[in-house]
Amino acid sequence: MEVNVDMDIERLLVLEIARVTEQAALAASRLAGMGDKEAVDAAGTEAMRQVLSELPIRGRVVIGEGEMDEAPMLYIGEVLGRGGPEVDIAVDPVEGTNITAKGLPNAITVIAISEKGGLVGAPDMYMQKLVVGPPAAGKVSLDYPVEANLRIIADALQRKVEDLVVVILDRPRHERLIKEVRQAGARVKLIADGDVVAAVAVAVRGTGVHAMMGSGGAPEGVLAAAALKCMGGEIQGRFLPENEEQRQRLRAMGVDENRIYRTNDLAPGQQIVFSATGITHGELLEGVRYFGGGARTHSIVMGYKTRVVRFIDSIHLFESGARVNIRV
Repeated sequence: MEVNVDMDIERLLVLEIARVTEQAALAASRLAGMGDKEAVDAAGTEAMRQVLSELPIRGRVVIGEGEMDEAPMLYIGEVLGRGGPEVDIAVDPVEGTNITAKGLPNAITVIAISEKGGLVGAPDMYMQKLVVGPPAAGKVSLDYPVEANLRIIADALQRKVEDLVVVILDRPRHERLIKEVRQAGARVKLIADGDVVAAVAVAVRGTGVHAMMGSGGAPEGVLAAAALKCMGGEIQGRFLPENEEQRQRLRAMGVDENRIYRTNDLAPGQQIVFSATGITHGELLEGVRYFGGGARTHSIVMGYKTRVVRFIDSIHLFESGARVNIRV
């Protein structure tokens, strides 16, 4: 896998990348609660693509809205930017189109950029995932029983298993996992969508969640890996092909469906920048808040090389003379 580390991509993009997710969040939030998830996704995608096209990069989308014949914009392989260092781009213009359309919490827009070869182009299929924060990184394993992993996490955090909260997507396929977590003594936090923001929250102290378990989209696993690498957390993933076509695709990519892929396997880059902006209110990020003539956004932005994690609270003035709303 080719990884070019000559350009200081983080210094170039670490603040510009926030503008990408901010504009996508502003566009998508205008349709929050309107019941049209396709319109939400289209608005976020169009806004994100417009800003990306202005950046001083030559970026190739490795994770996007789908293949070229499935997605008119931000399709896999699309090249964006006005010229500059070659980079890989992984995007989810709206993580949580359903919850945005319904006006529910924890919808975000998210992007990761690395040097060329720094992000794996994971196929659109399920992945078994285990996410832990920095104290438990390198100590757990997808091969361990659920109870064993919970005890390791508890020991790493100097807590009891009964003190842990595990985030799991609320899906019928997770019934057994949910039962095992509860039988071990830990509590479960079920979420409707949005396992990227849940994975990031696991690595942020004070969010009240200590692990994420279960299966979700493999592309979202790569986005989570980019963030967790910057923060010192860990994701472990195993691809879960559902049919022979998906198995053949994995074989063509040289992927072993039985192997556990870790953070550095999914995001091998040495210069990674990551940004997420809240669309609707959540535990980690505030949603877009409008006021007369403007709006306020809340983002998390980070870089692997710089080891800096920023929470950015931005005011966007749409009208001349609009009064800045700085109340906290």
